[in-house]
Amino acid sequence: MHPSRSSGRQPSRWLRIGIPVLLILVWLVGGSVGGPYFGKVDEVSTNDQSSFLPESADATRVSERLPDFLGGRIIPAVVVVTGDEALDERQLADLQTLADDISEVPGVLDGVSPPIPSEDGEAVQIFVPIEAEGESPPIVEELRTLVQEEVPDDLQAWVTGPAGFTADLVEGFLGIDGLLLLVALMAVFVILVIVYRSPLLPILVLMTSLFALCVALLTVWWLAYAEIVVLNGQVQGILFILVIGAATDYALLYVARFREAIGTGAGRWEATARAWRGAFEPIVASGGTVIAGLLCLLLSDLATNRALGPIASIGIAFSVLSALTFLPALLAIFGKAAFWPFIPKQGTIFIPDDLTQPVGRASASRRSGADPGGGFWPRQARFVARRARRVWIISSLVLLVAAFGVLQLKADGVPSGDLVLGASEARDGQEALAEHFPAGSGSPVYVLVPEEDVAAAVEVLEGTAGIESVVVASEDSPTGQASVTVEDGEAVYSSPGPPGTAAPTPTTADGDVLLVGTLADAADSVAAAQTVRDVRSGLTGALGDGTALVGGVTAVDIDSNDTSIRDRAVIIPVVLLVILLILMMLLRAILAPVLLILSVILSFGAALGVSAVVFNNVLGFPGADPAVPLYGFVFLVALGVDYNIFLMSRVREESLAHGTRPGILRGLVATGGVITSAGLVLAATFAALGVIPILFLAQIAFIVAFGVLLDTFVVRSLLVPAVSYDVGPAIWWPSRLWRKGIEATDAAPSAVERAGGETPGDDASPSVVQRAGDETPGDAVRSVVERAQRDETPSELVGQDGRPLTRAEYRRTLDS
Repeated sequence: MHPSRSSGRQPSRWLRIGIPVLLILVWLVGGSVGGPYFGKVDEVSTNDQSSFLPESADATRVSERLPDFLGGRIIPAVVVVTGDEALDERQLADLQTLADDISEVPGVLDGVSPPIPSEDGEAVQIFVPIEAEGESPPIVEELRTLVQEEVPDDLQAWVTGPAGFTADLVEGFLGIDGLLLLVALMAVFVILVIVYRSPLLPILVLMTSLFALCVALLTVWWLAYAEIVVLNGQVQGILFILVIGAATDYALLYVARFREAIGTGAGRWEATARAWRGAFEPIVASGGTVIAGLLCLLLSDLATNRALGPIASIGIAFSVLSALTFLPALLAIFGKAAFWPFIPKQGTIFIPDDLTQPVGRASASRRSGADPGGGFWPRQARFVARRARRVWIISSLVLLVAAFGVLQLKADGVPSGDLVLGASEARDGQEALAEHFPAGSGSPVYVLVPEEDVAAAVEVLEGTAGIESVVVASEDSPTGQASVTVEDGEAVYSSPGPPGTAAPTPTTADGDVLLVGTLADAADSVAAAQTVRDVRSGLTGALGDGTALVGGVTAVDIDSNDTSIRDRAVIIPVVLLVILLILMMLLRAILAPVLLILSVILSFGAALGVSAVVFNNVLGFPGADPAVPLYGFVFLVALGVDYNIFLMSRVREESLAHGTRPGILRGLVATGGVITSAGLVLAATFAALGVIPILFLAQIAFIVAFGVLLDTFVVRSLLVPAVSYDVGPAIWWPSRLWRKGIEATDAAPSAVERAGGETPGDDASPSVVQRAGDETPGDAVRSVVERAQRDETPSELVGQDGRPLTRAEYRRTLDS
């Protein structure tokens, strides 16, 4: 859709109508095919945390081999029943009937335990093995229904354990397909209606975002179906929000260019061509930068992080494509009508020539709307120009103070019971279990050890504080487990039964035996994590490194957290380096990208610091997953650079025509509105993640939403323009634009200096117009006339379209 650059050549009428119509039809087909896949995501998604670990992790290797000892991959559920006093024979008989009925539930494997009473007699627990290869949450829901129907009214019952926590987590994600999208789209629609005061334009922008999401989801679904990527509820929710937010941002940038062209009196095709040319580079550069940052997640050892990189990148790619094809086609069809009832009129899209002078009393022209020089963004530009150094120093100090809150951040993992916000039957059941049984019941430690080293491994387990008991997997035992003790340095196996019962033998696979240790503390607690670390350390000391492998729920949490911490240390520097290189190529400079990256880091630190204070002291969160700072960093840095690109690409464009410092001010005025609108939209979409009752998503929602607002209203509106203005032409070092600025620097004082401002000597662009900026109009005109009389044609005296300016046009430039 690359339009002709010649104003004298226009495509034929059928092309001007046919191309947009064809593009709209292509996107309508893509959206209609991809739309139904919203209801099919659960067919290819998984929430098994062990499947996200690297293959080399101990917990992963143990999980892969458990079927050899347990008869299949299982995820245990624990039914906990309690009474106000010791349970009587009738109640125990009813619970035995319940256990028998549970064994008949589809998806429940053989080996359901009988009711096991607690020492105080006030509770029983029933272990229920569930097939892990299937969909465990529906099985858990059926178990919960059965338990509530059969447990006597004078008893309380819960279904907990790993299967129960997984079911609660999946239930928390149920709102992603409907509620999350509805809230995000409604928030975006309201903001766009307020900003543009048009009922039609917000619909066109939302169509751009929604169709991009449909096609992206279609692509991701088939990749997950082919097992190329791993998709879970967390990644799914982030994909939805990221596409809606990014596609809307890119659409707003195009709309701003289109509105600007319409405001100069251009027709719909000419406006489309000019808007597409003006928006193409910043949109592609912004999208490419976000994609590059997201793809750095491929360096992660966690499968879920590696999956998010390409999945989110696919979403961003379709967001860019939709903003540069679907939206231009829609606006080319609707033209000015898209802005009804406030259609931009010729002369209303105007940037004041002198943004360094103070704002005086509103003139008649300004009151009439012909001169918006007294609007918010021109006033902001004047404020930055007159107090540049003070603005960026104060802004930096405020952000630095906010960043100190990072010291309060607790991002070393949270218990599984705290992952779900609000009610959780599994969490309540775990608390009841811990009151009457070892809290780690149902979520044991699994130890794979060579058969000849069983005795030494048992001694390590029994000697570790936090391990209540040790058994061994045994097919010969009715319960599937046999007791194991050490006598004279040898392992001795036994199982309940009458005298003379043959001693069971442990199940072996590839020469290994599976030991099962019951934890004294809840499997997701800090104490249990320390116990597992002690077990690993003890086994390494007794048997050597790598001889015994330790797995189980607690080991999975430990390996996940350790891997996430490692990922943070590796990925964050790589993301910064990649984005820095992209900015250098885009801006053709070194200093400006370095300053922009520093501003992004400062902004992220402030956002994370404020978030830590809010999480701990306002919301009362128990902590954060180690991946939260990583995700927050990737999203804030990549998306924050979007606004840097929107601003600085326009600044560079204006600097080429007007000089660096005037270009900075003009760029701020030109992009201030669109960046603010885009920031509000992106913050609103990420804030919508908070409607999903999952701790991780709620924290990401706050960090990114607050960080985007901080970026929008402080970093892009004050810090970056002020420091760029203070540095002056050197911001483009060592590009040709910097060298031209040095060569053309005028020795005369700048307008800001004459007005008593702080900024050092202003620069001038290579053009005669800019060099004359500090002279009187008469002096500048006489200079041009004298050079013309000497037959010297100044090469810089050209308009933006490359055509030499006439003397009358030049006089009008000075008078405007």
